[in-house]
Amino acid sequence: DLLPEAAAYVREPLANGGSVQFVGTKKQVQAAIAEEATRAGMPNVNFRWLGGMLTNFQTIKKRIAYMKELERMDSSGEMEALPKKERLRLRRELVKLQTVLGGVRDMTRTPDAVFIIDVKNEHIAVTEAARLKIPIIAVVDTNCDPDNVNLVIPGNDDAIRAAQLLAGTVSDAAKEGRELYEAARTKKAAAAEAAAQKAASDAPAPKTN
Repeated sequence: DLLPEAAAYVREPLANGGSVQFVGTKKQVQAAIAEEATRAGMPNVNFRWLGGMLTNFQTIKKRIAYMKELERMDSSGEMEALPKKERLRLRRELVKLQTVLGGVRDMTRTPDAVFIIDVKNEHIAVTEAARLKIPIIAVVDTNCDPDNVNLVIPGNDDAIRAAQLLAGTVSDAAKEGRELYEAARTKKAAAAEAAAQKAASDAPAPKTN
């Protein structure tokens, strides 16, 4: 019953140009989290939550920048010029970074909300979001503490199909919010252009001698 309310809760910040981060790292929900976050164009963490992902985001941004630099070096062929041992080390490091940070590679700031499946398993993410007063929307099973969750969705956090349904609903809401934001931005730009054209047409013609 609370799922539509959660969807509305997600839609609002997206309609104002914000973002929601999807979080779920246990095996049963990993695929749904990555797939539905990607479908909505939102960041996600589905492998391992790094301590400080939110509370020390500046450091995370540096790691993301480093990952992208390694990707550039690899794609440009620059790595091939390095000694074999160094090249293998950097590529192993790149794979690890992509696994952990691939879902947040486009994040430039902390999200406006987080959607979490299994707050017990993701307790570090819950603690960090609560500390920063970032709203938490979460699927809460009977073995979980709902105290830090702003909007609880009571449900099974172990079933693959449940994860797909819940993450899919939140993804739909995020997409709707993004579409509302883009429509409002387009309308605002059109209004500004019309106002500029009107001002130009109303301007007095220059005097001639």
